[in-house]
Amino acid sequence: MESEKRKRSLQNETVDIKVKLALMWVALMFLYLYNDIFSLFQPGHIVDLADGHLEGVHFTQTLLFSASVLMALPSLMVLLTLSAGAKANRIINISAGFFHILVLVATQFVGDSASWFYWRFYELLEALILLMIIRSSWKWPSAQLL
Repeated sequence: MESEKRKRSLQNETVDIKVKLALMWVALMFLYLYNDIFSLFQPGHIVDLADGHLEGVHFTQTLLFSASVLMALPSLMVLLTLSAGAKANRIINISAGFFHILVLVATQFVGDSASWFYWRFYELLEALILLMIIRSSWKWPSAQLL
């Protein structure tokens, strides 16, 4: 019986690239969400939000609509990744990944005060996941032709 246990090894199942990419987009959405939730615990943020501004940024319908569209993109990427064909998928994931990196860089220049450490930590994780999305899409597995 002991020899049977030693002969058994765990099998590493391969996961479809579409599933991997979709899960990375889901992870990115959770990071966005938790980052925003934790910001509610910063002193003064809730009062400022109730007054319609935060760190020098005044909320307008246009700003909030734009933010809604931006945050809807990762959700749509989950659906697109699982449903689009390989060529379109590769292009869409690379483009959306680069777009979100540009947004991440651009948001470094918004607001009055210095970011807290948790915020920078989440931004680092977001950047890493976006780079993983771009890399995985770039190295999309090819079919072997006979």
